[in-house]
Amino acid sequence: MPDQLLTIETTRLDAGNVRLRLTGELDYDSAPKLIAAAAELRGDDVARVLVDLTGVTLCDSSGLSALLVVHRAAGAVRLTGVSPQLQRMLDRTGLSELLAEAYADDDVRAIG
Repeated sequence: MPDQLLTIETTRLDAGNVRLRLTGELDYDSAPKLIAAAAELRGDDVARVLVDLTGVTLCDSSGLSALLVVHRAAGAVRLTGVSPQLQRMLDRTGLSELLAEAYADDDVRAIG
């Protein structure tokens, strides 16, 4: 059942950009799935990872930890579609500057 809590759609964009579109719950049970998706990107010529959280309905501390693992694995990571609740968590934990710097709308359109 945990696999059904989170779906991850990986889209390879131009110039080494990759978008991970998450849908569902990013929590203790599903965080390993995100970590595995990030691990699959290692060794690829990935310049930036755009993590689209528009479809995420819940994110707990394990989800935040998984986002940090993605950041460490991929380097340049940007989040988009961050809900107000998740933004507050990122702000309170000090992760906003590291993870929540969303691309400008024009940048998102440009990379997919």
